[in-house]
Amino acid sequence: MTSEAPQAPPEQITYANLLFYGSWGAIAILIVTFFVYVSGVFESYIPINEISQYWSMPVSQYVHEANIPIGWGWATLLGKGDFLNFIGIVLLAGMTIVCFILILPYYVKQKDVVFVVLVILEVLILCLGASGLLGTGGH
Repeated sequence: MTSEAPQAPPEQITYANLLFYGSWGAIAILIVTFFVYVSGVFESYIPINEISQYWSMPVSQYVHEANIPIGWGWATLLGKGDFLNFIGIVLLAGMTIVCFILILPYYVKQKDVVFVVLVILEVLILCLGASGLLGTGGH
């Protein structure tokens, strides 16, 4: 029996560090873009004094009445203060994909075919889900 603590492999440390700092970075972006929104630095798509009239609506009604693009159409509105915060949301949601892509070289170098295949499949599945091609209405 040894008294040494188990050591995590370098790819796990890399993944954890990327996820930690990337998530906190995305949260910082969310905070900054929220203050940009409420300060009025950028014009809002929906004026801040009118947003409360949409709060009680079902999403489908809100999207229709406010003429909000569906799917990835929000990306065309990134110049508007109320859509600017989507940058932080996308970064936060996409951190797993980024982490998997950046640890892939570890598994390639180790010639660990099973993990190479699993990482590639995971990235493809997550990207497919985020693409909107499945029509599940998740975004």
